[in-house]
Amino acid sequence: MTHVKLSMAQALNQALRDAMTADETVLMFGEDVGALGGVFRITDGLTAEFGESRCYDTPLAEAGIVGTAIGMAMNGMRPVVEMQFDAFAYPAFEQIVSHVAKMRNRTRGRVTLPMVIRVPYAGGIGGVEHHCDSSESYYVNTPGLIVVAPATVADAYTLLRRAIESPDPVIFLEPKKLYWAKEEVDLTQAEPGIGQAVVRREGGDATLIAYGPSVPIALEAAEVAATEGRELQVVDVRSLVPFDDETVCAAVRSTGRAVVVAEATGFASVSSEIVARVTERCFHSLAAPIRRVTGFDIPFPPPKLERHQLPSVDRILDAVDDLQWEDS
Repeated sequence: MTHVKLSMAQALNQALRDAMTADETVLMFGEDVGALGGVFRITDGLTAEFGESRCYDTPLAEAGIVGTAIGMAMNGMRPVVEMQFDAFAYPAFEQIVSHVAKMRNRTRGRVTLPMVIRVPYAGGIGGVEHHCDSSESYYVNTPGLIVVAPATVADAYTLLRRAIESPDPVIFLEPKKLYWAKEEVDLTQAEPGIGQAVVRREGGDATLIAYGPSVPIALEAAEVAATEGRELQVVDVRSLVPFDDETVCAAVRSTGRAVVVAEATGFASVSSEIVARVTERCFHSLAAPIRRVTGFDIPFPPPKLERHQLPSVDRILDAVDDLQWEDS
């Protein structure tokens, strides 16, 4: 096996490079993704290697970027587009909801859209509004879209490769604050695909359910909890749509207690849906109501206040403490 130390940004770059090498119909475009290599350097070197016809810059027109990708996907290409920042995708939202998500159904399966919309998303980088949104609920609430959120370097590579190969459109949410975290990985080893959750840490007392940028903080909370005598299981959802009910519910049944951790606001959210799904399927196994630790229901705050908005170890452990241990 070949192990290399890569950051998530480097793994994404390698996934794009390998996909473009393997399939000449794969191309990459968006704002500043060409010569600059993207704001976060995810596309660094791709224009030099594949030419300006395969990786190129576009005007600052997100609706036009996605609309162009739709036409390309309808005509045999596999476009990958970058929205640069999470909230920058909002001008393209009509295209995504009205056409990207509905084309297969509209044509009764005769037309597919094998395209990927890469969205650097969520907080943790000290950015201002429109640069730190957790917008996953908008996409998850739109039938016809696959939505994934990697939390590890290996998953960033594998899930992006699988997303590009998918016959259906994929919203690929990239946690910005994890771009520079490095791990030893073997890119030749297949990771679980889209639609599969993974248990990142075993534990028998309670289950932490997280995805994307919240997985590392959930793991950190589990480490701290272990020093206090509680073993917390951590489940990385990975794929928001399709959702892996089997793995998540099996984990919750094994402990009887659960906390969902997410950066996004709590009201009408992905975390709300996870709580509902798990409660419906695991009600008789629960020793306590499922708790949530999320961002507060406010617009994303200025950088100096960001740490109060994001889930923390203390907030997670407070939620764990609230799981009616006195009744066990």
